Amino acid sequence: MAGGTFTLIFDLMVKEVVVLGTSLFLWGASISEAQESWDIIVTFKKGGPVMYPILLCSILSLAIILERAFSLRKRKIIPPAFLENLRKYWYRSEPEKAILLCEEHDVSLARVIKAGLLRYKYGPAAVEKAIEGAGEHEASLLISNLRVLGAIGSIAPMLGFLGTVTGMIRAFNVISQFGTGNPSLVASGISEALITTAAGLIVGIPALAGYYYFRGRVEKYIYIMEEISLEFLEDLANRDRAPSPKEASHEV
Repeated sequence: MAGGTFTLIFDLMVKEVVVLGTSLFLWGASISEAQESWDIIVTFKKGGPVMYPILLCSILSLAIILERAFSLRKRKIIPPAFLENLRKYWYRSEPEKAILLCEEHDVSLARVIKAGLLRYKYGPAAVEKAIEGAGEHEASLLISNLRVLGAIGSIAPMLGFLGTVTGMIRAFNVISQFGTGNPSLVASGISEALITTAAGLIVGIPALAGYYYFRGRVEKYIYIMEEISLEFLEDLANRDRAPSPKEASHEV
């Protein structure tokens, strides 16, 4: 009887210890998360006023990267269903229906092909010139936001270096006034220099990487659209060279 009571008490004590330990662990985790978020804010403030334009650059670059990742998908630039229907109307010699199909699809390829189809009656040379002009216009639209992303990739590290200079100036001003006897006074300027340098590089490197990645994707899409346009131009040129039924009967 005594042994059973001791076992029961021991089990209850173990359960209490487990519950208390779990509660302490969760409380410690919440405290550490709050301390981590607080450290980020403190570190940001230690970076000085240059951190605010760096923060603005980071928000802009993230917004542009997300927008370009959504907009520069292949099915939004060169939809397979649109291309299949376009070829069907083209090879049936129904340019009017092909133009209507292009007007129904607000994508880059549709606008480029539509520019060529509108000059269909004037021969391959006029079609080629119209397609080239429309292709250059669409290329400039596709890379429009990328220019801002590339600029951020260059400006953010420069802002970081500016913060480095201002931080070192502050550190040397403190040294000139109070000497090197109190390192804590100098540490604020040095920390500002290092924090802004790191922040500028953290923002600039992904921005430049995103710029070159999306620039390569745009160039790939332009190349595909040029191939498709050349396919239609070659077919149009072959039609113009082919003899009409009356001419063919004459030759016979």
